[in-house]
Amino acid sequence: MDGFILNLAPTGMLPTRAMSPHVPLTVAEIITDARRCIELGANMLHLHARDDSGRPSYRKEIYAQLIGGIRETHPDVVICVSLSGRDFSEFEQRADVLSLTGDIKPDMGSLTLASMNFSRSASLNSPDMIRRLAERMAEAGIRPELEVFDSGMLNYAQHLLGKGLIGAPLYFNLLLGSIAGAQAKPAALGLLLNELPAGSLWCGGGVGASQLAMNVQGLLYGNGARVGLEDYLWLDQGRTQLASNAQLVSRVVDLAKVFGLSPASPRAVRTALGLPTPA
Repeated sequence: MDGFILNLAPTGMLPTRAMSPHVPLTVAEIITDARRCIELGANMLHLHARDDSGRPSYRKEIYAQLIGGIRETHPDVVICVSLSGRDFSEFEQRADVLSLTGDIKPDMGSLTLASMNFSRSASLNSPDMIRRLAERMAEAGIRPELEVFDSGMLNYAQHLLGKGLIGAPLYFNLLLGSIAGAQAKPAALGLLLNELPAGSLWCGGGVGASQLAMNVQGLLYGNGARVGLEDYLWLDQGRTQLASNAQLVSRVVDLAKVFGLSPASPRAVRTALGLPTPA
């Protein structure tokens, strides 16, 4: 692939307007923010839906509005939808968005490969839930965006691969820095890279202040970076300046220039991930 993947996670499930005025929450805000960041270089989106009150939602109707609105102007950008269990525990809730079809069908769905603890909450992902989500995505022709926070999750990816529940080309977000996961250090990242299935594509993302370090390592050693207000609300390590998604995307693009890199076109990312090109 000529260029790197720049995966934007604009909203997440936790950020609120009280935390930052820059977090896009409504459908219109998320669409506007996504369009601006695509123009700046983002070629993949990791979307979370919010309802009218700003709370996280799993409802496919909201995702349909998000996907449709973004594709009106940027039909080629790769769109991944969240299947998170952080707020929603039932399979049919988490899989609801996977029933979308046609022009509003997502390209990918997130698949966290084990349960894990964050600083104040847990993301529950039982083996049965992971298997069922992988099966539903395979049935729908939606590829998994594999989320890894620690080395055991890569072992489980190998297990799923051996069972035929996921298949190449595999795409991973290596999200390091969580209090209960692998830290954003070269030794920890090296262990994970050694365990990646052959031929995998991966982006470096960081939880909290680890975002920048992982973005740089993803550019240098991987296939790109995951960035966005879902993972960190601040532009600096000292938390003195709140960031916007556009600033975070622009920073990655500027850093990449130092290394002689530039974002791939959305169509090039689609080809690398084995995704169809929209009509």
